[in-house]
Amino acid sequence: MDFRFNQGEEGFREEVRTWLGEHLRGEYAALGGGGGPADERGWDVRLAWEKELGQAGWIGLGWPKEYGGRGASIVEQGIFNEEYARANAPARTSFFGEGLLGPTLIAFGSEEQKQRFLPGILRAEELWCQGFSEPDAGSDLANVKTRATLDGDEWVVTGQKVWTTLAHHAHWIFAVCRTDPDAPKHKGLSFLLLPMKQPGIEVKPLKQLTGSAEFNEVFFDEARTSADLVVGGVNNGWKVAMGTLGFERGTAFLSMQLRFDNECQSVIDYAQKHDLARDPLVRQKLADAWIGVQIMKYNGLRTLTKLLATGSPGPEASTSKLYWSAWHQRLGELEMELMGPWSEVLAGAPYEPDDFQTTFLASRAETIYTGSSEIQRNIIGEQVLGLPREPRPTEGTPR
Repeated sequence: MDFRFNQGEEGFREEVRTWLGEHLRGEYAALGGGGGPADERGWDVRLAWEKELGQAGWIGLGWPKEYGGRGASIVEQGIFNEEYARANAPARTSFFGEGLLGPTLIAFGSEEQKQRFLPGILRAEELWCQGFSEPDAGSDLANVKTRATLDGDEWVVTGQKVWTTLAHHAHWIFAVCRTDPDAPKHKGLSFLLLPMKQPGIEVKPLKQLTGSAEFNEVFFDEARTSADLVVGGVNNGWKVAMGTLGFERGTAFLSMQLRFDNECQSVIDYAQKHDLARDPLVRQKLADAWIGVQIMKYNGLRTLTKLLATGSPGPEASTSKLYWSAWHQRLGELEMELMGPWSEVLAGAPYEPDDFQTTFLASRAETIYTGSSEIQRNIIGEQVLGLPREPRPTEGTPR
């Protein structure tokens, strides 16, 4: 990859900087860029900001122009994310729509589905959540039991999803459901789109260690959706879901990884401010953290190179996900170490964790969601390195 930017790309960077400088003010600037797609702090402000982004054409940058995007190159998308993180702009609210469902619809959806749903994502008027995990189907996604049965011109859905991020804010959910219970478990799945605001769907919050409750359980009791709202064809949901996870593990988290640079610098600043950086062990850990960010950046560029060559993220995206999730956990542990005994104390009213404490607590789940580290290692070993598959237990074999 040529790391030099051409004149057009530098002009695009200046356009991004100028727009952010003119619009990132007041309550938007005060909110800052903490958190990520699973954070709902300052929700109303973030939602208003997202709509401003949509009005200015900054949502769906890389989408084809015929679907309302700018057709921006991968390099331009990287520039936008870099400048956005550098400006410390608010965490995005359209992550699941723009980052996951949009690319999935463009790759697998019908023309009618694209025309119906992409504009609402671009304007930040319709928010989405992801219905993959279930109590018995997390890393083993093909084990989903939520069932969808065709009844005339509608699908009737019954079952349960869990860890559904921001479901209480979402207008729609994209869900993997079992549509053929007699088929092998990878073959009988479909990728359905369901409206959240209907009598057959109940959302229950799950309170985390951080005190927030942005994750939810979602219960389907004969919930309904139109028969034509299956993406990629009936019983072809596994292929579609794997495409979605490729976007999630690869390009969709690029902006969050760029934010890690800011977070790492804040840790270095904290150590210097409190005269902790003189300790050689602390200096080594700070250096390791900084080096980790640089590795993450270059690995992200490698993922983008694969995307440029093939049009979709490859299994190498698992390398990126495995690396950043473990790195961020170590950074959270370092933050607690630097705070010392104060890491176990809430500073005062309203008695909520500060940024370092929140990072530490929230990062514990990062090696689990979007595919556990064990699953990522299997993907890397089998699909990237060509190693033999892990032995799969057969029916009746003790686990």
